[in-house]
Amino acid sequence: MIMAAGLVVLLTLCLSGSTVAFVPIGGGASSHISITGNALLQKVTETCRVVVEASGHEFKPTGSSPEELVKACLGPTATGEVSGAKFHSALQEIYMQNGLVDRDFVNSAPHHFNSEAFLEGRHLIMKGMASIKANIRNENFQAARETLGRVLHTLQDFYSHSNWVELGYTEPYINLIRPDLPLENLADLNTPTCSDCSIGTCPNPILSNILKEKKLTSGYMGIFSAAKPKGKCSHGGSGDLTSTAIPRGGINKDESHPDNAALHTTAVNIATAASLQLLEDIRLAAGDNDYLRMMGITRSSVVCFVIDTTGSMANDIDEARAVVYEIIDSKKGTQDEPSEYILVPFNDPEFGPMTRTTDPNVMKTEISKLTATGGGDHPEMCLSGLQLALTGAPASSHIYVFTDATAKDIGLKDTIVALIRSTKSTVSFFMTTDSRRRRRSLRSASFNDYKDLALASGGQAIQVSKRQLPQATDIILDTSTSALVTVLQRARNPGKQETFPFMLDESLKNITVYITGSAITFTLTNPAGLSQSHTEASGSLGTIKTVGNLRRISLNADKLTGTWKININSKQPYTLKVTGQSTITFIYDFVEAFEGPHPGYAVISGRPHAGQPAKLMLSVMGRKGPSSMTVGEVGFVSVTGAEAVNNGTATDMGNGDFLVTTDEVPEGEFVIMLKGTDKESNSEFQRQSTTQMSVSKVNIQAVIDSSVEPGETFSLPFSVITHGPGGTYKISARNDRSIPMNFPPSLPLITGQYTNTTLTITPPANMQSGTDITLTIEAKSLSGADSNYVVLRLSVVTKITDFVQPLCKVVSVLADDCPLDVSQCGPFRWELSANLTDGNGTGIESITLWQGNGTLLYSSLTALVVQANYNASCCSQIVEFTAVDKVGNVGKCYHSIVRSGGPPTLTLSLPLWLCLFISAFMSRH
Repeated sequence: MIMAAGLVVLLTLCLSGSTVAFVPIGGGASSHISITGNALLQKVTETCRVVVEASGHEFKPTGSSPEELVKACLGPTATGEVSGAKFHSALQEIYMQNGLVDRDFVNSAPHHFNSEAFLEGRHLIMKGMASIKANIRNENFQAARETLGRVLHTLQDFYSHSNWVELGYTEPYINLIRPDLPLENLADLNTPTCSDCSIGTCPNPILSNILKEKKLTSGYMGIFSAAKPKGKCSHGGSGDLTSTAIPRGGINKDESHPDNAALHTTAVNIATAASLQLLEDIRLAAGDNDYLRMMGITRSSVVCFVIDTTGSMANDIDEARAVVYEIIDSKKGTQDEPSEYILVPFNDPEFGPMTRTTDPNVMKTEISKLTATGGGDHPEMCLSGLQLALTGAPASSHIYVFTDATAKDIGLKDTIVALIRSTKSTVSFFMTTDSRRRRRSLRSASFNDYKDLALASGGQAIQVSKRQLPQATDIILDTSTSALVTVLQRARNPGKQETFPFMLDESLKNITVYITGSAITFTLTNPAGLSQSHTEASGSLGTIKTVGNLRRISLNADKLTGTWKININSKQPYTLKVTGQSTITFIYDFVEAFEGPHPGYAVISGRPHAGQPAKLMLSVMGRKGPSSMTVGEVGFVSVTGAEAVNNGTATDMGNGDFLVTTDEVPEGEFVIMLKGTDKESNSEFQRQSTTQMSVSKVNIQAVIDSSVEPGETFSLPFSVITHGPGGTYKISARNDRSIPMNFPPSLPLITGQYTNTTLTITPPANMQSGTDITLTIEAKSLSGADSNYVVLRLSVVTKITDFVQPLCKVVSVLADDCPLDVSQCGPFRWELSANLTDGNGTGIESITLWQGNGTLLYSSLTALVVQANYNASCCSQIVEFTAVDKVGNVGKCYHSIVRSGGPPTLTLSLPLWLCLFISAFMSRH
């Protein structure tokens, strides 16, 4: 669906050029993205306002940008920088999945409500909503966002592709998200619905009897065939072959034309309102806090520890515990306070389970339980524990691994690299040495593997003695902060003398330079020419701390803005990284174009394709939104070896979004470098991505189109192609739940041709509904010279049979003491009693007070009838609370003692006063 005039939202992507399905056309366009963005931002704003005001503060964003919205939402009293990157990333994930429906399901009538597939389309919506709610309950927020994008696309298409608007309706068809309500008055297969439109575009070709009888129909869409039932409407447009078959023309309202402008505008408005209804239902089922977490409205800092618990690790565990305690205690009440805590222990052969919590006290308890036992044969299951962390932690997390042993499961290394690239998370290793451990020769595994993974992610590989470890963990305190950005990162192997320039802008705070390696000398120089060498522990530019192979330079707070330089000299391999805190940052995804009736761009899951221009979608964030900055250069920069920069051509799409294209990228691994100007301070800035990327001539295509039930086998078709040498390619597949899978160990590939195959996986019958399985599929040439991967998420959701909302019956209201003159309400109170039931459903799981300043108490939720009692001041005259059952159906209790007439009078009789009570049960959508 393409809607090309109407609402304009803050984060809408605006591409010039050819028509695209998930990107608006030119400036001021309305599309799936603008409709979705408008609804998302409105619902997030509503939710933030409720949360902030409930905490006793005023919700008052300083401006209209997402960055300012996030800062106002996360707490007006908390100190520190606030980054909008996670919110932007969440929005982009939803937008991209919304747009991919036009690629992955282009010929599926139910996904677009084409060809009168109303029951099937609603089934997709309901199945998706159940999956979203189950994912949120299990904190699988990325899976929830991806499904939300697809579901919103299908829901929005109903209003553009059906005749709902032509029938005169101006409100959403609530039955689409209420499976307990029937879809009524559907035109049957043999009922003609349209008149012939010989010119192709007519104002309203729906037959008069269809309009009079309020029959619901939608246009038939034929991408490969012009066939359709006799007398039926077509979708219309150049991509619809049925539009040339009588009755000709089409009824879609995707774009605004002179003949359908009013219908198009109405479709946009109703689609937006319908999106808000669906989002409100999800919000009520999830609760405000988890809804905001799904939307990326959370502090950016996450503490994630992966800890070796073998016998020699006792001191390391003690240090990790001390760091966690310091982070929790020192950062409480600030924007640097972590939003989540994740802990994954590993040993041999065990690893896990993963602890994930938002409660710092739970993290303290769990890390205090760790003890060092077993071990002795040196290699441990380190990468298995790291795999759990990468799939369980939010994207772009900082993960810290503590170990004194090499990896026994080194076969997972390629999978770990794929997950690092997919999640853009940063992994740092704290490697300690212990002479008591009996080392076993393991040719394929060494500490160098950890160094490779750290470099690939933009992290650090710190090698120290156990005695030195407490001095090295300051890096965790540095990076466990909000709004952390990377200014520069480089690696040299072999080492050489080289000068590295980097730009510091006025917005940067807490700037730190890290150098790892041995036999290193360096000199740091500021823009004024003032220098400090490695021998000056405390100098005019900063403080230098050396421990093991790490040099940590903390710049003084009064640093100069402009171009700094650091000259490093060593014949041994070394790495350099410069970080700081700033709200000026960017997010990006590599994308590829797709064709079809609604062409567009799709995120590449894997390495970009070699031999063709690389494209990426880049969003820039400033202190007061995109208008507070200008973008200068976007470059593709090699991290290792000789410095190589390929600048891309950036097409400004508006609102801080850019489509960046380069004809070629540096050979080997590269990162993204952004340079521009901060208008707030009129200073130039420099930012760099942390995750290394490279191109590949191999490509894997795979799409997960639905959830799977526990105990059922899921078949995943996938295709592999190479534009390099043909031959036999090894196929490997792994998942983070250790579930057995069936797939071919190899595939014969012919250059330029896809080879199709299938992977099957059967989740255990007892797997919890809402569990998220991360699948990684890799194809590699026998020589190992080229490979690629795809990372997919499969949601396990129990089949839903309960579609009925909990019921509320008000039993009694005691408000006799409330004065008719509301100004005298202060000393008086009123009470309400209600019974809540879920009939033959799954049972009530939670009850939440949404409106009212009183106290809500209720009996055990396991009872067939839950008794709720509400007590409030007569000044708080409305109460609203919801009951959510175990599959996310939402019922609502609402009662008001507000008089419906004018100002209260003392002569109002008591019976009439009681009659004016409003008591109702409504289902909140």
